[in-house]
Amino acid sequence: MLVDSLMLNSYKELIVWQKSIDLAKEIYFLTKEFPKSEIFGLTSQMRRAAISIPSNIAEGFNRRHKKEFIQFISVSFGSGAELETQILLSASLKYGKEEDLKKCDALLCEVMKMLNKLIANLNSH
Repeated sequence: MLVDSLMLNSYKELIVWQKSIDLAKEIYFLTKEFPKSEIFGLTSQMRRAAISIPSNIAEGFNRRHKKEFIQFISVSFGSGAELETQILLSASLKYGKEEDLKKCDALLCEVMKMLNKLIANLNSH
């Protein structure tokens, strides 16, 4: 069982899940300032990608099998790559404050490294 090998009771104990929740909140704060014309475009895409990261971590953890957990962590990683692209596009369009974009990008980078390490650790056991 996956939970036994991680010695955790809940996905909420995973630092990567906690950081990805922080990231999702920061993306909401960032996109709140985007032009209203982007509500169904970039704003919606970024929010969905950001929410997908912790959601897939949670779902994969609760599947209770390593292979499925790795698959869901990989989906989270893919959502992170989408979000990275969207943050870069937002910056080039000058949507959002530069410091908020940098904050989101730095947090995303941290989450991506953690997801990558989690996948590697799960694959090695």
